[in-house]
Amino acid sequence: MGRGSLLAVASTALCLLATPAVAGTSEWKTASDIGAYGLITTSIGLPALRGDGAGAWQAAGSFGVTSIATEGLKQAFPRTRPDSSNRKSFPSGHTSRSFAAAATIMNREGPALGVPAFLVASFVGVARVEGKKHYWTDVIVGAGIGTGIGLLVTKKRDEASQAAFLPWADTQGAGVTVAARF
Repeated sequence: MGRGSLLAVASTALCLLATPAVAGTSEWKTASDIGAYGLITTSIGLPALRGDGAGAWQAAGSFGVTSIATEGLKQAFPRTRPDSSNRKSFPSGHTSRSFAAAATIMNREGPALGVPAFLVASFVGVARVEGKKHYWTDVIVGAGIGTGIGLLVTKKRDEASQAAFLPWADTQGAGVTVAARF
């Protein structure tokens, strides 16, 4: 396991260990913030630390598209939160962004890091319901939005096909064509 993988596993563990013994709604909100922001940071930061610029941009794009879709739906379907704080309950932004990050991590890093990321994202959804910020339907729709966009925007990392060197020759000369994917 490389340094980047250890960092991702450590940040996931930190998200879970930093969760307080949840008793009230403010503790659940804090726990959901730690999980969501930890996943987002990991999904963008891990590829950036590895020099995987395409992965970092895809993660940021996944986060951006998910944010736009989620905020658009909040405006189109104003639903009062369970705690009556405002009318932006549907869908859950924390959950959609967490699942987008988890899907990005799954696509770029594989199941060894993707499965724990989805577990943290699931915890974020539960914490949003327990913190009286969302209904279950808000969280389920948010999870679907985030997962779908994360899988669509993020491409699997395929180390073997990042660059191709194609030698060529004819009666006039020879050379090498280089094709790379960024």
